[in-house]
Amino acid sequence: MTDNILLVDRKPSVKEYLSLRKAVEFQLMPEDSVARGLDNSLFAVCAASPDRIVGMARVIGDGGTCFYVQDVLVLPEFQGRGLGARIMERIMDYIGKNACQSAVVGLMSTKGLEHFYERYGFWKRPTEQFGNGMIQFWGEAMHLVKDLKG
Repeated sequence: MTDNILLVDRKPSVKEYLSLRKAVEFQLMPEDSVARGLDNSLFAVCAASPDRIVGMARVIGDGGTCFYVQDVLVLPEFQGRGLGARIMERIMDYIGKNACQSAVVGLMSTKGLEHFYERYGFWKRPTEQFGNGMIQFWGEAMHLVKDLKG
């Protein structure tokens, strides 16, 4: 159960953030870059158990016309219990209160979890009207392109 987990509107510490990323096997980044990124977030929510942070998500963007859901992270032992949904509801509430009509709200889903985000109004691309979503990881982009081309 996640009954004893409280959602707190705050940014995680650098240590908490890196710990969550490591637990879900996401790539780690330099602490100074993480600190700058967290400081520049528009909004963040942490899921707090009595002794630690067990989940989080944040919103980045311009605060008016463009919002991007980033770092929806839940410790593996707390996954599958509705905690991610509670976190996303808080994130979508923030966006709903701050986004203008027709604002762009985006995210990049972990492969296989796209269905989780569909309940919040996100859809997969490409569609008839919209092209592919695109991404690159700075510093790795050329290596990845070479790997894809064979």
